[in-house]
Amino acid sequence: MSRIAESELIINDRGAVYHLNCRPEEMAHTIITVGDPDRVGEVSKHFDKIEFRNKHREFVTHTGYLGHKRISCVSTGIGPDNIDIVLNELDALVNIDFETREIKETLTSLNIIRFGTSGSLQKDIPVDSFVASSHGLGLDNLMHFYREENNEEEKQIIQAFNTHTQLNSGKISPYINMASGRLIKHFTQNYHQGITVTCPGFYGPQGRILRLGLGYPMLIDNLTSFTFGNYRITNFEMETSAIYGLGNALKHHCLSLSAIVANRISKTFSKDGVLAVENLIKQSLEVISTSSI
Repeated sequence: MSRIAESELIINDRGAVYHLNCRPEEMAHTIITVGDPDRVGEVSKHFDKIEFRNKHREFVTHTGYLGHKRISCVSTGIGPDNIDIVLNELDALVNIDFETREIKETLTSLNIIRFGTSGSLQKDIPVDSFVASSHGLGLDNLMHFYREENNEEEKQIIQAFNTHTQLNSGKISPYINMASGRLIKHFTQNYHQGITVTCPGFYGPQGRILRLGLGYPMLIDNLTSFTFGNYRITNFEMETSAIYGLGNALKHHCLSLSAIVANRISKTFSKDGVLAVENLIKQSLEVISTSSI
C-alpha cells in the first residue's frame, strides 16, 4: 500500500489527527456528532464516565461510557465543509495506521449519529418533534468532489426530484444518499421519518429573505410538495447529506436525528429550543444505550 504524505493527512506532535486533535485510542466506534461545540457537554453530562476531553478550534470531543457502551461526542461546526473534515478524520482514526501512514488491511465501520436542529417542511411535523432522516438530499456540492455509487432507489429518487424541482437545470446539482438501515430501524417510535434536504447556507439557500432577493423563490414550495412512493421531504438543515454521502462512501453506518425548532409552513418557532434539543438527546441516548447499536 502507498504511504499517505504528511501534506495529505496532518498528524500533530502528540500523534493526533490535526483538526479533531484526537488520537485513535481517544475515539469510540459509536460517535454522536453535534454542530454546536457547547452541545458536546450537554450530551456527555449523561455519560456515566468520561475518559477523554479534547478541543481544537470548533471541534470538541468527549469520549466516555453510557452504561457499558463506549461513546464519543464530537462537535462539527456548521455546514458540509466542516463535515468533510470531521468524517474524513474520523475514518482516518480507525482505518489509517498513523505510524506507517498506510491504509489498514482490515477496515472498521463506525456508527455515526447526528443530533441536530432542523426546520420542518410539512405542516403535520410540528416544532419540538423529532425527525430521523431516511435520506440526505444535498443541495450543496461536497459529494461532487468524490467518486460514489448510488443504488437504484437513490437514482430514481434524485431523477424524480430533479424533474419535480428543475433545480438541476440551473446551477445546483442535487445528490442523495440513504441512512443506515441497521441504525434507523431503532428510531421509529416518536420519530417522524423522511427525506432531509441539506442546504449550503441558512438564509437564501433555505428560502429566507432579508435584503437580498432569491434565485429560487419557489424552493420551499417545491420541496414541500415532492413525493416519491412513500417518501416525502420532511425537513431541511445543513449537514445530513454530507454525513450520509461520505459515510456511505467510506462504509460507515450513519443516521441523522433532528429536533424540529421551526416549521417553515406554519411559520412557527419553538418556544424553548434548548428543551427540544435536550429531549432529543435524552430520548436518543436511551435508544442507543438499550439497543444493539
